Amino acid sequence: MTTIEQLERDIWPDPGPDGTFLVRRCTELRRRPVAEFTVEDLRIMLGQQIGVSTLLPIAVQVLLRDPLTEGDYYPGDLLLHVLRLPDSAWSNLRAERKRLASTLAQLVVGPPFSDPDLRPRDPNRQLRDAMARFLGQ
Repeated sequence: MTTIEQLERDIWPDPGPDGTFLVRRCTELRRRPVAEFTVEDLRIMLGQQIGVSTLLPIAVQVLLRDPLTEGDYYPGDLLLHVLRLPDSAWSNLRAERKRLASTLAQLVVGPPFSDPDLRPRDPNRQLRDAMARFLGQ
C-alpha cells in the first residue's frame, strides 16, 4: 500500500522523543498507507498542508457524502481544514471543487444551517464564514 512518503519520494527523519506530538503524528501519518487514513488523519494532515495533492481528493469524496463529517473535534472539522487550504491546492481539482461547492451551497440554504436548532455546535461561525468565502470565489 502506498504512503505519502512514497508518493512524494521524500523521507522525513524520525523526529525523536523531543519532537512535538503534532510533528511525531504527521511523520507517522506520512508513513501510513493512505488507504488506511481516517477522517481525523485527513484533518490533521490537511490542516498542516501535508500531502495535499494526495489527500484533498480523498477528503472531497468524504465531504460529498457528509459535509459535516467529524474527526476528533466537532462536526465539520475536516471541512473547515479543507476550506482553509490555499487556492493553489485546487488547481488540478476544478471538477471536485465545483462538486463540493454545489454540495455546500445546498447545505447553506437548506438544513442544517437554515434551522438554528439544527446548526452544528461551535465553532459553527468559523465554518459558516469559511463556507461563504469558498462559495464566493
